[in-house]
Amino acid sequence: MSRTSSQNAPSVQGNHADAVVVGAGFAGVRMLIELNKLGLSAIGLEAGSDVGGTWYWNRYPGARTDSESWSYGFPFPEIEQEWNWSERYPGQKEVQSYISFVADRFDVKREYRFGTRVTAAKYDETKNQWTVTTDNGDIYTCTYFFTGLGHLSVPQKPPVAGVDDFKGEVYLTSQWPKEPVDLAGKRVAVFGTGASGIQSIPHVAEVAEHLTVFQRTPNYVMPAQNHDLDDEFRKKIKDDYAAVWKQARSHVFGFPMDAAGRTYDDVVDAAERDRIFEEGWKNGGFHFVFETFDDLILDQRSNDAAAEFIRRKISETVTDPATAELLTPRGYPYISKRPPSGTNYYETFNRDNVTLVDIKSDPVVAVTEKGLKTESNEYEFDVLIFATGFDAVTGALSKIDITGTNGRTLADQWQGGPETYLGIGTPGFPNLFMICGPQSAYANIPVVIENVVDWISTALTYMRENGHTTMQPTEEATAQWVDKVEQIFRMTLLPGGESANTWYLGANTPGKPRRVLFYFGGAAAYFQEIQQVLDDSFTGFEFSQLTAAATR
Repeated sequence: MSRTSSQNAPSVQGNHADAVVVGAGFAGVRMLIELNKLGLSAIGLEAGSDVGGTWYWNRYPGARTDSESWSYGFPFPEIEQEWNWSERYPGQKEVQSYISFVADRFDVKREYRFGTRVTAAKYDETKNQWTVTTDNGDIYTCTYFFTGLGHLSVPQKPPVAGVDDFKGEVYLTSQWPKEPVDLAGKRVAVFGTGASGIQSIPHVAEVAEHLTVFQRTPNYVMPAQNHDLDDEFRKKIKDDYAAVWKQARSHVFGFPMDAAGRTYDDVVDAAERDRIFEEGWKNGGFHFVFETFDDLILDQRSNDAAAEFIRRKISETVTDPATAELLTPRGYPYISKRPPSGTNYYETFNRDNVTLVDIKSDPVVAVTEKGLKTESNEYEFDVLIFATGFDAVTGALSKIDITGTNGRTLADQWQGGPETYLGIGTPGFPNLFMICGPQSAYANIPVVIENVVDWISTALTYMRENGHTTMQPTEEATAQWVDKVEQIFRMTLLPGGESANTWYLGANTPGKPRRVLFYFGGAAAYFQEIQQVLDDSFTGFEFSQLTAAATR
């Protein structure tokens, strides 16, 4: 696929363009690059002051990817050869620098209106035009409306009352300040042990006078086994990047890994299974998931063996048996929550200045002026850090008042949960393209974005070549896709136990309807699904042409 600079794209006339793209993360930046290549004028709208998306907002200590750096990007040959990743799992600053480097290389920053939050978007059927309204009162119009909002971009509010009463410092990991935060010598509480908590806790423990971790559900935490990359390794990757992307596109999670090639029944000896798990543990991160046994998410026996191995690792690592038991996940399958990677996470609880509080047995009831109050205890702190996750996948879309045909809003249409076709479109909203929206593939997101943007590019070209002015999915195709997403989810171990409360279903957000938010059939299968739709001349979508009278 050839790339062109935005200098070749038509200039924007005032606040009107062929396309408006909301978001400046991987999805938004990649979409703008593609629109420029197609020769379409475009405006990008972004609430932050720079590109980065998730990697702009999540600046908390220890924030880094759990995808290996050389697969966390885009297949631009010129970028691949110029950019040098420093670590196996890059930190927040480096990832944001990468997105900025790409945006500068393709000259798309000039198309962004930064510091601009979109509040509404309304489709006009008579003009085939979207009108986009922002928080500062500016109005933009376009033919094609793109959302690149990210799965994890709307923070959950702290789930306890009285936060405003606290006299100390309060931080959300998802909205960490740009300015340095000094935690040295302070009594700090971290509330939450999801991915952001797991990454930040070891860093906070190193500087705080005392750290108290409030945990509701223990997690299965993989050691990241992060390390610096040397020139020899980088050259090897750069020399064969085409093979890296080919492997990633063929992998269930979009990683440049091969399947394990074995299932639980292929290894009858328990000691041999442990040896395989030990190798996966030493390789770290998602290698434990994808290079041990291929049926971890499908066969309860395989999953139980992996979970029990991790439990033994916890008991071997954490010196205090009571603390080790509190950190040990039980009652739900391994992988049913996204398995986070950490560095010295379990080891941190061996420190004298770290305390673990189980809030499942002793729930937090309120924030006080001095700290936190549980049902049986009160704790005093100087700093509260809430690592309480996100209103995932649909949260950002729900913050925009989106209105389609016949005055119907997206909120009304999705009262029972999102209903999309391929995670890209929804009926009644012509020319609305969601870049990895609800019910798209659950996988390494830059790889999914690349394939989805390529698909959208082909769709826009198809429309232009066939004289179509609008494109939207049919009700029937959407219903079938939603049903397929639900069926695939039920075929796995994901619905079991505590995993019923996962953000995969939106269950972590009070009042949010529960619906499967991802296609769990794997990245490679998802790419085959969308390719088949393309090969069949976009079956499941309906197109139309506006008459000349309708456009006057």
